[in-house]
Amino acid sequence: MTGPQDPFAKPASGAPEAPGYGAPPSGGYGQPSAPPSGGYGQPGGYGQPSGYGQPGDYGAPGRPPLAEWGSRVAAYLIDVAIVVGIIIVSLILGAVLSTVSDVLGGLIIVAGYLGAFGFFFWQLVVQGQTGQTIGKKQMKIKLLREQDGQLVGAGLSIGRYFVHIVDSLPLYLGYLWPLWDDKKQTFADKILQTVVVRVP
Repeated sequence: MTGPQDPFAKPASGAPEAPGYGAPPSGGYGQPSAPPSGGYGQPGGYGQPSGYGQPGDYGAPGRPPLAEWGSRVAAYLIDVAIVVGIIIVSLILGAVLSTVSDVLGGLIIVAGYLGAFGFFFWQLVVQGQTGQTIGKKQMKIKLLREQDGQLVGAGLSIGRYFVHIVDSLPLYLGYLWPLWDDKKQTFADKILQTVVVRVP
């Protein structure tokens, strides 16, 4: 007759060892599994565009093509035309109203210039938040960060406008640089690491 078995005794050699109290079996419930390749936060995962900023990536499958120089110029001219239009309208209204009151006519002209400046500044903010001004939206192009293909933000968008000064200093060479540059960048784009791409 055998006595009662010790519940804490180790199993005989060759028998599988049962998991201890409170320890789930390997790979069971509560055990985190290895994250799949390309998951959230991993290179190539959701929301993580890989390869941006590498030569030859733009225009490749899954990558937006770079915007042509003509499209960029056309978008700029549209934006400038709107600003100039606001000023011209204010000048005409100011001249008409000045026949009634010089003060009123002068106020309209000043309001027109302030409105044009405010509109231009607003365009830069919107460009940072959406990648597009009115002109860029009409030409279906967008400003993005070169490294990761994300939006540049309002601060960088405004700063980029002032950095464009370097494009005009050497006889406006920087504005023409996208014509033969591999990434179609102006000098300001290269300094701030931005690109302009085509969108559907």
